[in-house]
Amino acid sequence: MNTVGFVGLGTMGGPMCARLAGAGYPVTAFDLNADALDAAVAAGAIAAGSAAAAASGADVFLTSLPAPQHVEAVMGDAGALAALSAGSVWVDLTTSRPELIRRLDGEAPEGVAVVDSPVTGAVDGARNGTLTLFAGGETAAVERVRPVLERLGRVIVCGALGTGCVTKLVTNQLWFVGAAALAEGLAVGVRNGVELGDLWEAIKGSVADSFVARHDAPSIFAGHYDPSFSLGLCVKDLGLLGELETIVGAELPMTAAARAAFERAAERYGVDGPELSVARRIEDDAGLSLRLDGDWVPHWEA
Repeated sequence: MNTVGFVGLGTMGGPMCARLAGAGYPVTAFDLNADALDAAVAAGAIAAGSAAAAASGADVFLTSLPAPQHVEAVMGDAGALAALSAGSVWVDLTTSRPELIRRLDGEAPEGVAVVDSPVTGAVDGARNGTLTLFAGGETAAVERVRPVLERLGRVIVCGALGTGCVTKLVTNQLWFVGAAALAEGLAVGVRNGVELGDLWEAIKGSVADSFVARHDAPSIFAGHYDPSFSLGLCVKDLGLLGELETIVGAELPMTAAARAAFERAAERYGVDGPELSVARRIEDDAGLSLRLDGDWVPHWEA
């Protein structure tokens, strides 16, 4: 069984590391947050003293970090890339910049393969092993790490190195557009006299149905707006998308509108605010409530 190194034990990385340790993989883990590292050890991982120590001796080395600058710091400044041995594979699970992963691949020690495989599926997917992973890289490298990645969820092979990042950013692009549009649609319906629960049932039972409508609406209804993903991360991903948009050669007004909506929410509620605060901003400005009791039933069934 492959030895695994894991760096980045945050909201997503912690549960993923725990799943691999629980599956019997020898996992050596590191995080700057001592509590996160303690949780990984409690789940069966071995604590490393540094990112480079976690990489040293690993057959498969995984990083799950907040943003590209953290990837660069761990792999470069912290020495994790240089610590990898010939025959090992580094898999970056971070939603990052395609050109960064390609550049670091060029700086990797001889015989070290690199795969980018950002994930989607939220915290519950990380805990339950039901994530979707978008893998980019040479076929042999992707197949080498597939058994490890499939412990985390479904692997979709996207193409050459960097295409995993592009694919993940496109899925987030459509998610953010959908989330902003959902909030606006709910507000229009409620303000014009439709009961919120009836409106939601109509959305789910029509051409307006979507994963966003089913997965995200309950977080709006509960009033917590899903704190598992921050507005800062939304703005970060939309910024990375902006870099990819430059080579399209056409205006992308829907994406631009979503970017403006999330930036506006982040300015008001802070970068640590929950992602669906795009809906809270509309509620606050319009003076309406999108709360829905969990015991609600459609009026025609009442």
